[in-house]
Amino acid sequence: QVQLVEPGGGLVQVGDLLRLSCAASGRTLSIINMAWFRQAPGKGREFVARIGWTGGDTEYADSLKDRFTIPKDNVKNTLSLKMNILEPEDTGLYYCAAGLRNRRDYDFWGQGTQVTVSS
Repeated sequence: QVQLVEPGGGLVQVGDLLRLSCAASGRTLSIINMAWFRQAPGKGREFVARIGWTGGDTEYADSLKDRFTIPKDNVKNTLSLKMNILEPEDTGLYYCAAGLRNRRDYDFWGQGTQVTVSS
């Protein structure tokens, strides 16, 4: 089992920056891949970014790659999401996820943290 806890989130203004974090515990040595997803009100879950837990290779949603980065800290077992120049469309529930099998499937999810961008 891997436990994922996401403190942070909150209410910000358009153009602000915000950093989300995700703390992993449990079978962290088995993690292959971690990612962030988000879900806007009334919409389905959307991929934001992923990172190889050991190799550090990254992948971003095309529409977000110029504003978001996904740093990690393997010593502290934390995953972050740095979000710049926030827009109202970035409002949603942000989830971190961990995969133990491959680079595409995710086995464990955090509880989600709310980000609201106010204009």
